[in-house]
Amino acid sequence: MTDVPTYAQLREHVPPGSSWGVFDQDPERGMANFAGPAQVLGALASVTRGAVFSLDYALDAFDPPMARARSVPRHELFAAHPEARDDVLHDFHLQATSQVDGLRHRRASGHGFYNAVPDKDIRAGHPALGVQRWAEKPIAGRGLLIDVEGLLAAEGAPLDHRSGPALDVDVLDRALRAQNESVRPGDLLLVHTGWAGWFLDADPAVRDEVRHARRATGFRQTHEFPEWLWDNQIALLATDTFAVEVLPVAADTYLTSAPEDSGMMHQELIAKLGVPLGELWHLTDLVADSRTHGRWDALVTVKPLHLVGGVGSPPNATALR
Repeated sequence: MTDVPTYAQLREHVPPGSSWGVFDQDPERGMANFAGPAQVLGALASVTRGAVFSLDYALDAFDPPMARARSVPRHELFAAHPEARDDVLHDFHLQATSQVDGLRHRRASGHGFYNAVPDKDIRAGHPALGVQRWAEKPIAGRGLLIDVEGLLAAEGAPLDHRSGPALDVDVLDRALRAQNESVRPGDLLLVHTGWAGWFLDADPAVRDEVRHARRATGFRQTHEFPEWLWDNQIALLATDTFAVEVLPVAADTYLTSAPEDSGMMHQELIAKLGVPLGELWHLTDLVADSRTHGRWDALVTVKPLHLVGGVGSPPNATALR
């Protein structure tokens, strides 16, 4: 895209910090529009070995899920006759494991859903802002892995995930410099903190502790974070953390624009900017490969379930190198 306003200019929009009306074509895809044909073609240069990586955890990997309102699905097989098998998932919460949040996941307090889509259209079966927008036209392009865990360990300040540390946005620039990488417009950013792997390997008592405390490593709630994402024109942000942002909300950076969410950034990111937001992604194998080969890019494809009116979905994400 050309003539993209800066985040400082978006702060003058209504609502402040929103990209409403910026994207003329496919507006309901939000910032996924930054990854167009040129970005897909450019990402082909990342594929040199034929290595393939799944970026999704199993549907029942987080049992019980961090979000107390969600549960893992129950898988049932059945047969119409002895030579056939079919199956069904019961209580399938689409955001209980690796997920991408659609743009109807959060509403901007006092303003409404992304691009002022009316509340009456946010219902099951109605296409407005549904996650199927990224299934009809999948998000694909250059994935750039940012190894925050590796950086902080090298700096002598390894992450203590049990305490749920808050990350400042400058850690992204520091990690990129350490990796000798830079963000390109339209990149799909994959931020590795090690949280998901730590949580799954933790003692059950520790998992229960952080789950009941709703405590998780993530980014501090500031306007500098969405500013960084927008001004770098990223097409998708995915992390291996529970909520991308730190929980509980950092007390010193409460965002008054989101009182219903105790000051979380989800409204700023999803409802205002239109960021495809990935959580609980499986980045362990990809980061191991990056550390071995010294390559941090990949061709990444993201194709959520084609569920019309879906709020979120497993990302069905793949990285190729």
